Amino acid sequence: MADEGNILTDLGNGATDGNGSDTQPTIGLISQYVKDLSVENPNAPKSYQWGDQPQLDVQFNIQSNQIDGEVHEVALKVTCTAKAPQGTAYIVEATYCGLIGIRNVPEAQSHAFLFAEAPRILFPFLRRVVADAVRDAGYAPLLLDPIDFAGLYQQQMEQRRRENTQPPAGDA
Repeated sequence: MADEGNILTDLGNGATDGNGSDTQPTIGLISQYVKDLSVENPNAPKSYQWGDQPQLDVQFNIQSNQIDGEVHEVALKVTCTAKAPQGTAYIVEATYCGLIGIRNVPEAQSHAFLFAEAPRILFPFLRRVVADAVRDAGYAPLLLDPIDFAGLYQQQMEQRRRENTQPPAGDA
């Protein structure tokens, strides 16, 4: 459904509240883009001669920032560091973002969408950016393993519930 430059997907049949206001729950991907990309190849060309398989450390972070009342920027950030006994082979840091439009969706559902579903949608594109960056640095493309964002989200929400229901330390 198009509305003053915001492109949102109508999940219903365009119902209104009788006053002409759109009341249907709506969520849509407006745009996606590389926000930041950094590739460090600190020991090239020597690192291309190293015979040891580098150890890979991959760190993920998900952030959501409200741009205005109906638009959120979801940022999926990854840092990939490959280290061998001789030193660091490469470091790739990438932030891939999506602008998500949300209208008439309860807070709990929109939070779940922003931190579980939106990262799932964005991940394949971030994965390609990272693979290309590592390949362009002179190494075999790094194909990140799929991530169960919904499962991770549920684990974090459960952990927060447990932390909030435990009695303060010192109470018997």
